[in-house]
Amino acid sequence: MRILLVLAHPLEDSFAAAVAKTAEETLVIGGHQVDLLDLYRENFDPRLSEAERRGYFDEPYDTSAVEDIVARLRVADGLILVFPQWWFNFPAILKGFFDRAFAPGIAFRHDSAGGRIVPQLSNIRLFWALTTTGSPWWVVHLYMGNPVRRLLKRGIAAFCSKRLDFRMLTLHDMDRISQARRLAHLARVRNALAALSL
Repeated sequence: MRILLVLAHPLEDSFAAAVAKTAEETLVIGGHQVDLLDLYRENFDPRLSEAERRGYFDEPYDTSAVEDIVARLRVADGLILVFPQWWFNFPAILKGFFDRAFAPGIAFRHDSAGGRIVPQLSNIRLFWALTTTGSPWWVVHLYMGNPVRRLLKRGIAAFCSKRLDFRMLTLHDMDRISQARRLAHLARVRNALAALSL
């Protein structure tokens, strides 16, 4: 399987980077092809430009400003996102990745009748998120209603592809846990990805 592995963290020595490295190594050992897209290291600009917004309903939509990323997304069989949750949401650079690369004609098309959108990323069969949050489990799930999971599963994955394998592995209470728990989470990521079939 060809996996586009997207990392969204500004620090090269972050735990997110360690998760991405673990994911990449495990996938390669399992015989998968991995394309690591490190949004910060590749200087991805998350800002939707004026031209991109003005042309949002043009056909075809102009994706020339992000054509390299779009090409990488179109040949992937799976998408794995690695990121921290900040303020119960995506880092801005990852939100920009969705805004600019998950564009009309790429991730979806507008229904000619108006209103709804039709999924276009039929090549994506796997959509996983490997994430961390500084909040305890109960705050994320019971108080906040797990907004990142809802956005990813219902608002992005379901609108862009059908019949895909969605999964989210989250390490909670990130700022207060022990090194042993961090290592246990890396092992959990390794075990989950090692079970992926080609």
